[in-house]
Amino acid sequence: MIRIVIADDHTIVREGLSRLLDGVGDCEIVGEASDGFEVLQRVRSMEFDVLLLDMSMPGKSGMELIKQVKSERPKLRILVLSMHEERQYAVRAIRAGASGYMTKESASRQLVAAIRKVAGGGAVISAEVAEQLALAAMPRADDGPPHTLLSDREYQVFRLLISGKGVSEIGTELNVSVKTVSTHKTHLMHKLGVANQTELVHYSIKHRLGDAPD
Repeated sequence: MIRIVIADDHTIVREGLSRLLDGVGDCEIVGEASDGFEVLQRVRSMEFDVLLLDMSMPGKSGMELIKQVKSERPKLRILVLSMHEERQYAVRAIRAGASGYMTKESASRQLVAAIRKVAGGGAVISAEVAEQLALAAMPRADDGPPHTLLSDREYQVFRLLISGKGVSEIGTELNVSVKTVSTHKTHLMHKLGVANQTELVHYSIKHRLGDAPD
């Protein structure tokens, strides 16, 4: 039996995933979490095999949360279910310790097979992501696009900035000071070679790093 915890801040998503997996003979939902704090509670207090993890939740989330979960439970398998397209986060999630990355749009068709694969020690990634990981491991991998050189936190701030959020709002969401966010903003803009918010947005469009419209 594959024991699963579902982590997503939207109740309707957790309920939908539970319904999708209900009745699958070798899968059992043993817990849920609505934010990063609850994820860590489940990790520390429950025995389970696969964490279905949303990338964007209140509090600690994304790569930061994946890294902490893996540091506390190295053998726990993490399957990311995200609204963000692969090119935006998949490689970083895999590097942080996730065993797979799927968009929520594809999950309904492939979720059970993906859960079984990661639970069995495999990985769930697309050919494009596998190629990016392979290229990054080769010599001169630092010749890639500038955004690949951003730290995970800088990339997170970058994504929030291009979504239209201000420094204060980002500080509140990430639970860090405005000064810290401003420092990350300065560093990432320098690395990307942009001088202002408009150029930052143009960069995201050029490299297809913005979310598709709903």
